[in-house]
Amino acid sequence: MARIIITFLCALALFLPAAGQEFSVMFYNVENLFDAKDDTTRNDEEFLPEGDRRWTAGRYQDKISNLSRAIAAAGEWELPALIGLCEVENGEVVRDLAFGNLLSAGRYGVVHRDSPDLRGIDVALLYRCDHFQIEEVRSWIPQRTDTLSFLSRNLLYAKAVMDSDTLHVIVCHFPSRRGGVLATQGAREEMAQLLRSKTDSLLSEAADAAIIVMGDFNSGPGDEIMKSLTRGDIMVNVTGGLASVDKGTYKYQGQWEVIDQILISSSMAGGAGRFNYAPGSVRVPDAPFLLADDPDYPGKKPFATYTGFRWSGGYSDHLPVVITVSRTKASPGLKP
Repeated sequence: MARIIITFLCALALFLPAAGQEFSVMFYNVENLFDAKDDTTRNDEEFLPEGDRRWTAGRYQDKISNLSRAIAAAGEWELPALIGLCEVENGEVVRDLAFGNLLSAGRYGVVHRDSPDLRGIDVALLYRCDHFQIEEVRSWIPQRTDTLSFLSRNLLYAKAVMDSDTLHVIVCHFPSRRGGVLATQGAREEMAQLLRSKTDSLLSEAADAAIIVMGDFNSGPGDEIMKSLTRGDIMVNVTGGLASVDKGTYKYQGQWEVIDQILISSSMAGGAGRFNYAPGSVRVPDAPFLLADDPDYPGKKPFATYTGFRWSGGYSDHLPVVITVSRTKASPGLKP
């Protein structure tokens, strides 16, 4: 019955107004969305039929179906207008997610650029073509002066335009905490500095610029890295309050953490811009089918694709995060 309802809602999205006054923005770490084909340019051996995880085309299709269901359910009455993704292998898997399943009703376009990540995973953006046009795409990585190459995910920037109104979108996936938090702290700080310089640059061009930054920061809202991004109140972390409750987007050793976050420019938070954050709209979708019993700690945890190296057929080891944005139309006779 749940699948029938979700299918109906997605079909309904085809007939909704193209530029509605409200739309949702979502970020989702989709946990190793690899195809089952060998790519000699990427470190994908683990996710091949003969690899350690015995990853097959059938399991890949199951995961695509699961993720499309999770995204459709998270959007509630209407499919999200913008979806930031991380842990995708390439542009092809993003297109497979956008087309030929529940998300087809959203008529999504795909923004993707390869990153230098050693594990072969990237970030991407899906956007509803009936809401936005993408006028510019950029991929940013730190420019180092030493001989060490930066081997992690890029910052993916898209200039999204609705009619004549511009929304700047940046999707990111900061370096992981594998090997210990301190071991990779410097790389995360490096990415935070780059991100801060890019948001500062956008705001120097237009103080009231509408900016959304979303990603897996591998840091909590209270960490100094996240505070550096909001210092001076030029950006607002709307997911910061989630850390004060027993909820989160990722569970580590029995503790919920909010490492998947959404930041907005202060003009969007103040309610006076053309794009405005709907106060209190931030949420972490946690429908029962997205959760599983935690065998090691009390309560539930995200229903992941794998438990260790055992395929469990779930969705992701992260939960998505969603906000609602409203658009204020220009008054008649005024220049947009």
